[in-house]
Amino acid sequence: MVVSLAFCGRSRQRPHKNVADGANGYEPIAGKTGAGQRSSRRNVAVVTSDNVQAARPDEPIPAIPASAGALIFDQAGRLLILKPTYKSGWTIPGGVMEADGETPWEACQREVREECGIDVRRGQLVCMDFRRPRPGKPGGIRFLFHCGAVAEESIAAIVLQPEEISEYRLAALPEALPLLRQPIRLRVQAATSARGLVYLEGGRPVPGADRPLPSPHGGGTAGS
Repeated sequence: MVVSLAFCGRSRQRPHKNVADGANGYEPIAGKTGAGQRSSRRNVAVVTSDNVQAARPDEPIPAIPASAGALIFDQAGRLLILKPTYKSGWTIPGGVMEADGETPWEACQREVREECGIDVRRGQLVCMDFRRPRPGKPGGIRFLFHCGAVAEESIAAIVLQPEEISEYRLAALPEALPLLRQPIRLRVQAATSARGLVYLEGGRPVPGADRPLPSPHGGGTAGS
C-alpha cells in the first residue's frame, strides 16, 4: 500500500477527527501554534493501491483515509481522554494524517502536540483497525500507539487546543472506556487487553488474523 496525496477541503469542525526522551517520553510544549492559525483546508492522507500507474485512466483508484491516535497515561495508570467540541462523547488524542508524506507515527506525535501541548517521543504501535466505508462515512485505517506514562509536571502543563478540545480528564480504564465513543472504545479495549499488535476490522478481532502463527523455523511463533 502507498499513501497518496489527496487534497480534501475541511471546515474547522474537523469531521474526520478520530479518526511518542524527556520525562518518560514527554515534554510540555510552550508557545504552541493554535489550529486557528492554520488554513481551513488541509491535505489529508489516504491509502491507495501500490499499483497506481497500472490502473486504467477510466478506473478510479480506491482511497481510504488514515488516522492515528495515542494512549497516554499518568503515573497512576489513568488514561488521558479529551472532550471534543465538534462531536459528542470523549476521545483520545489523535487525528488524520496529513498528505505531505506524514507517517502514522508522525501524525500521532503532531496531533498530541496540537491538541494538548505534549511532545510525545516514544511509542509502540498496538492496534490497526480497518473501518469499511458506509453511506456518509468514508471509513479508513486507524493506527493506535501506546505512548506510556507522562510525568506529573507534563500533565500540569497541558495546553488544550480550544477550537477542538473543551476539556481533558484522567480516568482509570474501567471509568474511561464507557465515556469513549464506541469505535475508539473498541480499539482501546482491544489494545489494552492484548500483548503486541492487534488487528481489527470495525473494532472487532478477525478470525484467522487474531493469533500468532507458528514460526516456520520452530521454537516459537512467527514474529517473536
